[in-house]
Amino acid sequence: MGISGPMMRLPVGRLNSIAPSVSALPSALVRATQHRLLFHRRQNVQRAIPGEINSANYVPPSLRRLTTASGVANECNVYKQERDRQRSLTDPEGFWMEAQKAVDWIQRPTRALETPDQCKPYRVLWFPDGKLNVCYNALDRHVKNGRAHQVALIHDSPVTQSIRKFTYEELLFKVKQTATMLRRNCVNKGDRVLLYMGAVPEAIIAMLACARLGAIHSVVFGGFASNELAKRIEDCHPKVIISSSCGIEGLGKAIAYKPLLDGALKLCKNLPNKVIVLQREQLVARLSPGEESWADAVDSIPENQLFHGYETVDSNHPLYILYTSGTTGLPKGVVRPSGGHAVVLLYTMERMYACKPGQVYWAASDLGWILGHSYICYGPLLNGSTTVLYEGKPVGTPDPSSFYRVMAEHKVTTFFTAPTALMILRREDPHSKYRKQYDLSNVKAMFLAGERCLPEIQRWWVRHITGVDDTGKALHSIVTPVKNVISDNWWQTETGSPLVGIEVGLSENGSELPPVKYGSAGMPVQGVDLRVLRIKDEFDEDTVVDAHPEEVAPGEIGNIVIKLPLPPGIMTTLWNDDGRFFDAYFRRFPGFYDTGDTGMVDSDGYVHILSRADDIINVAAHRISTSAIEEVVIEHNEIAEACVVARPHSIKGSVPVVIAVCKHHRLKHTLDQIKSDLVSSIRERVGPFTSPHTDNVVFVDRLPKTRSGKVLRKMIRSMIAVLMKGPRNSLQKCPIAAPATIEEEAVKDEIWDRLYEWEKSVDTSQ
Repeated sequence: MGISGPMMRLPVGRLNSIAPSVSALPSALVRATQHRLLFHRRQNVQRAIPGEINSANYVPPSLRRLTTASGVANECNVYKQERDRQRSLTDPEGFWMEAQKAVDWIQRPTRALETPDQCKPYRVLWFPDGKLNVCYNALDRHVKNGRAHQVALIHDSPVTQSIRKFTYEELLFKVKQTATMLRRNCVNKGDRVLLYMGAVPEAIIAMLACARLGAIHSVVFGGFASNELAKRIEDCHPKVIISSSCGIEGLGKAIAYKPLLDGALKLCKNLPNKVIVLQREQLVARLSPGEESWADAVDSIPENQLFHGYETVDSNHPLYILYTSGTTGLPKGVVRPSGGHAVVLLYTMERMYACKPGQVYWAASDLGWILGHSYICYGPLLNGSTTVLYEGKPVGTPDPSSFYRVMAEHKVTTFFTAPTALMILRREDPHSKYRKQYDLSNVKAMFLAGERCLPEIQRWWVRHITGVDDTGKALHSIVTPVKNVISDNWWQTETGSPLVGIEVGLSENGSELPPVKYGSAGMPVQGVDLRVLRIKDEFDEDTVVDAHPEEVAPGEIGNIVIKLPLPPGIMTTLWNDDGRFFDAYFRRFPGFYDTGDTGMVDSDGYVHILSRADDIINVAAHRISTSAIEEVVIEHNEIAEACVVARPHSIKGSVPVVIAVCKHHRLKHTLDQIKSDLVSSIRERVGPFTSPHTDNVVFVDRLPKTRSGKVLRKMIRSMIAVLMKGPRNSLQKCPIAAPATIEEEAVKDEIWDRLYEWEKSVDTSQ
């Protein structure tokens, strides 16, 4: 069974008597799973269908704090995080009606949730009769309640060698100016505004201005090339586009955004009414007729011409559209509801992330990703905290001390970054030369997300920051008073806030918080009924629905799902594609949200997220659609067929590998030229952050396919994963079983032989 199942009389073991680290999964998990299955058979416990399980009564052994010699668990010695979660599952109405009181509603809701159509249990409306304005909650109410002169936003930009600060009062004024500009360009409630700006304060100002008017913003990461940007413009039909003239990637290195926008607009049928350009002095853009600079359109508006009002919107009115990569090559526009998102962000800011009003929160991310939306822009400002917007990198801007300087200089309470950044810092500052220059005593908690943090990387970060050496240990106990907690957590663009983590802000007494377990994302949080469903051998890429899902035993790897109903704040649909919304997330496992991730829950109740189940490549916390890359590759005039899969990378997590079939047999020097062409095209058309490299282009005679013509990407991914683990001498024969649907089994061996030879020569650092 998964983490939530029927109440069982399991032994209450000590937390440090745990299954081996996930880094040693293969043999250890087999033994652990066999042992637990034998235990279940001896106890005559039947495996139930998940939908029939009464999850509210089950408390995993490790969530019960040992307070008696006998180890008997009761209500008093369960960690508060789990008590809160159980209450949110058994009484969601009462739990969330209490949580919504933190929001200033224009019309306060009288009920927490409703399901308008019982045949569609995935469609839940949270706080359905509530009305509010999210911008008012993020700015106006703080100005009225004594925070007018508190710093709301710090823009720390080592690449421009500048720091800008905005108080809540100053930020509200700038937002009113921008909202006035948008009204002058006929932007009304429900209209879309697309932002293509990078890590600049004006991007946050524009996001809040849209929320003020009830308009729906869509922020696009500045690294996307013209064709990817065009897809998003065509999908959301923005009335106004706001762009920066450039982005700044390093000291003296400007990347022109305006030509990319111009290229995208040439590909679009649906053009905006207006384009506004924030001119940055590092690279001023040439404006076309009818386009305006931010300075002329926004900054020049005097106070006596400002629009001071704000629109009232329903709780489930879309706050924004955020595009995430889709396996079809078409981006998925995740739609975020206003009211539920505000409630959950406020709930998590103090409880999960231990940041109180007036304290400083820094998420080292880009505004184009979900972390930037939730915990650079909205979460900290809704909470009355100070948010840091950082325009720089972990190293090179100017050196590996950048992160430590920002934490120390701005007295950061909570810090959030990706494990990739830690890998880079470990390489560049192995002996803590730069770390030792700064006092980080003000930092209470540090969180990691974006991809799974390997245990050894997390242990290094703990040692690097705190001086505590946990070499060989599986657990890290939280000290009293709580400080410098370093915890992973797990969530998605679709969810908008954490599903799993350690709620560090629930207590100042470290013994009342679950220890951090290395390699784990933590434990499920409020409203999350997390299950792990068995991966069935008979299922292949043609399978659509698992009508009879089965939960796995603790320690067994499976598909991570969330039992319906989902908590508030999670996406309500995909923009312009409700059918795809159901198909992508709810069709395969009826009654559950399919996260698309695989992992396991160990015997102590900790969740381990291990990999994606689909064809999304996660490169340094950037999720990339394989189809988007394939689309570029296949346009080369010498490529007949191609597929793109991920291969493991020690720093970036994953990088793409292009498996291609040429139209004609070619000499080596010609193939080398094709490889260079493909890499250049991918960098130009999709973006350099995809990390394309000629070493990761492999030519084959034909691709393995199903009888229905689908390329067996999963089989190729599995081959590469096995080869990367080695040892090579024992792998001359392919250990991957041929899927039942393969068209020609001989192709499997052909692909294996080619990949075997490729792996011998590939530079794994690329």
